[in-house]
Amino acid sequence: MTPDLDADRAAVAEVVRTFFAAFTSGPGCDERLDALPRLFLPGALVVRTCGGEPTAYDVAGFVEPRRALLTGGTLTDFREWEVAGSTEVFGDIAHHFCSYAKEWTQDGERHTGRGMKTVQLVRTGAGWRISGAAWDDERPGLALPDQAPLSGTGRPTAR
Repeated sequence: MTPDLDADRAAVAEVVRTFFAAFTSGPGCDERLDALPRLFLPGALVVRTCGGEPTAYDVAGFVEPRRALLTGGTLTDFREWEVAGSTEVFGDIAHHFCSYAKEWTQDGERHTGRGMKTVQLVRTGAGWRISGAAWDDERPGLALPDQAPLSGTGRPTAR
């Protein structure tokens, strides 16, 4: 049987869209966050790097602090979205690597940020599920190019 790579990439894209959409404050936030664990395999890890020692979370440990931020009222108008990315599929495994942006208001001040996310997925009987994800954000000495989310090598550029 020949794999349908277009269908697989579309299914992975839907998982990634749903993942990003969960992190939008305002109406429906709790419902989106409640649904988020269904995108993950049991035992999946989410890792934050962002210039410090990496911090690994299980799914609940990742979701609940973000729920508090998104629904607590101190941070408002938060959203994040994929800017550009690519997906590679081989059989029952897939990898999505993308640049992303985010914006929010805190204490009356508008903030923005950008970074890169990597999402690893596996095909299950219930469809594609996230087995692991990691992200890194821009900071002094590490920035995405202004005009293109990825360099010609597919890697963010360091400045």
